Amino acid sequence: MALDILGLTDALASHAMSLGHFEVVNGHEPKSTPGHGLTAAVWANQVKTLRSSGLASVSALLVFNVRVYTSAQSLPADAIDPDMLTAVDALCAAYSGDFTLGGLLRQIDLLGAHGEPLGVQAGYIQQDGALYRVMTITVPCVVNDLWEEEA
Repeated sequence: MALDILGLTDALASHAMSLGHFEVVNGHEPKSTPGHGLTAAVWANQVKTLRSSGLASVSALLVFNVRVYTSAQSLPADAIDPDMLTAVDALCAAYSGDFTLGGLLRQIDLLGAHGEPLGVQAGYIQQDGALYRVMTITVPCVVNDLWEEEA
């Protein structure tokens, strides 16, 4: 079995697109300034093998980042975090409600049984000379029987 990276990325991005909170949803980490309003981006961050693998195949933990962006200069300033948290809350609820992403994986590791749980980290980044408020959701995905083991 091969890693369905496009299918998984599309499933995570589709949840974001379906919520109506974002002007743009990218399937990659942006290299240039995001658009106006809220933007979301989805990309793979890490792949690790898991001890829960069987004797004939290896399962893996694939960790995605889903980052929500908006200009740190948006007005009113007091609405930036509430607007972002509303979108982040909706995303986390969507990922919890579809924790197999339609059967593409064993589970989103909501509680961190295999490492870091589903979580959100807020911060700021500079992109093309502009300051952005960001909230990055860590989405750990457990994929069963990814690679065959040879005897």
